[in-house]
Amino acid sequence: MPSPEIAVHTFDPLVDPRWPGFLTHHRQASVFHTREWLEALRRTYGYAPVVYSTCAPVDELTNGLVMCRVNSWLTGRRLVSVPFADHCEPLVDGVRERMAIVAAIRETVRSENLKYAEIREIGSGFAQLADGVGLEKQNTYCFHALDLRPTLDDLYRKIHKSAIKVQLRRAERERLKYDAGNSERLLDAFYRLLVLTRRRHRLPPQPIDWFRNLIACLGDRLKIAVASKDDRPVAGILTLRSKEVAVYKYGCSDARVHNLGGVPFVVWNAIKEAKDLGLTMFDLGRSDADNIGLITFKQRWGATASTLTYWRCSRRPAPTRRRPSSMPIAQRLFDYLPDELLIIAGKLLYRHIA
Repeated sequence: MPSPEIAVHTFDPLVDPRWPGFLTHHRQASVFHTREWLEALRRTYGYAPVVYSTCAPVDELTNGLVMCRVNSWLTGRRLVSVPFADHCEPLVDGVRERMAIVAAIRETVRSENLKYAEIREIGSGFAQLADGVGLEKQNTYCFHALDLRPTLDDLYRKIHKSAIKVQLRRAERERLKYDAGNSERLLDAFYRLLVLTRRRHRLPPQPIDWFRNLIACLGDRLKIAVASKDDRPVAGILTLRSKEVAVYKYGCSDARVHNLGGVPFVVWNAIKEAKDLGLTMFDLGRSDADNIGLITFKQRWGATASTLTYWRCSRRPAPTRRRPSSMPIAQRLFDYLPDELLIIAGKLLYRHIA
C-alpha cells in the first residue's frame, strides 16, 4: 500500500493553467489527454474531467492521471480514462506515485458509491502493481502503431503486395479523388459513410454534434479525408494530430464499392500527409483480440502490435466480458430502424456507453 505521506490532489484540467504545459513536455501525452478532447466530451456528453496528481496546487506539475465522470442512469456512475479514447496513458512515472493515485481513485469509487473507475493503458505499467492497489484486468486488446520514420519508399515496400498494393493500383486506375480538411461538406460526406458502416456493424452512429465539437475544439489538428468516385464518396477516415503522432480515430466506407480500393487509398494518402508534416507515428488504434480481420488489415501496413489493457477498480468484482443478454436484441432492432431513427438512437445512447 502507498505511504500515507504521499498526498493526492485533484483539479480540473480545463481550467488549471499547468495542464497544457505539462502535456507538451510529457513523452506519453496524447491527443486524448488534451483540453481540446476533454472539452469536446464535455460539450457533447456533459462529462466532467478531473486529474489526480501527487502535486499540490502551488507546485509544478510532474504527474497526473486524467479521468472523466460519467453519470448515467442507464449504465451507472463511474470514472473513465477517458471516454471514446482507445487509450489514455497514466502520466505518472514513479511507482509510489502510481500506487498513491490509484488508492485515491479507489477511495473515490468507495466514498461516492461509483460503479467503477477504468484506466486504459498501453503496455504493462500497472501489471506488477495490480494486486497491491486493487486493480482488476477488465480486458486486453491489440494495439497497432506504424513507425513513420523510415522513408516513404521503405513504408511502401512493407505494405502487403496482394492485399493492399493491388487495391491501391485499382484506386489509381479508377481515378479516385482524395479530399481532406474539416469543412461541413466533408463532414457531411464522412457522416453519410459512417451511418452506412455502423448499420453494417448493427450499431448506431455517434451523434454528428460529437464530430462538430471535435472540429470546433481541435481545429486543423483534426482532418477528415474522403475518397470519391465520380463525386460519390466511397471511403473516409477521421484523424487527429498531437505533437508527432497522427491518430486514425474513425473509418467508414460504402461496402458496395469496396472493390474500388477506396479504403487503402484513403489510408495511404493520410500516411503520406502525416509524413509530409514530419510526424513520426501513425496510431491505428485498438482491435478486439478476436477481430482477426481488423488485426490482419493493420499488420498488412507494416504496423507493430502491442497490448492495450483496461484496468478497473470496482465496488465488486467485474466480469471480464460484457454479458451479451441485451446486445443481440438491440442489434436486431437496429437492423430495422431507418437511418433517421438510427441516428437518433446514437444521440440518445452514446452518452451512456463511454
